[in-house]
Amino acid sequence: MKLKNNPPAGRAGKLKAFTLAELMVVLAIIGILVLLALPSLLPLISKTKALEAQLQLKHLLQMEKSYFFVNSKYSNSMDDIGFEQAKLVTADGHANYKIEIVEASAKGFKAKAISVTDFDQDGTFNEWEIDSNENLKEITKD
Repeated sequence: MKLKNNPPAGRAGKLKAFTLAELMVVLAIIGILVLLALPSLLPLISKTKALEAQLQLKHLLQMEKSYFFVNSKYSNSMDDIGFEQAKLVTADGHANYKIEIVEASAKGFKAKAISVTDFDQDGTFNEWEIDSNENLKEITKD
């Protein structure tokens, strides 16, 4: 019967591992790659977040139309039509856009979605608008 060679007492066997310097080099390379990719990803992030504004405005349009069919006029009040603003990111919520009805009458209405955060940090806030004719357009690009 053959026994394994054990290291002498007091000397533990060495484990293969990465050194701290090797780990730091890898982290630095990953950081540089992220910094290089970030500027090209910012427009994509802004475009994705703008979908929130578009969907909310289309939902508001449908609620305004339902109100119009019953009352023969559009409403200035979001409470009247049953629209509830989602909690904004500035108030620990998830919504990036503040929705508001700009004008409403018997002939039509106009609503806006204004971002509460500057997605690409250029000082410009994204703004979308919809009217009773379903014209959805971006007023201010971010």
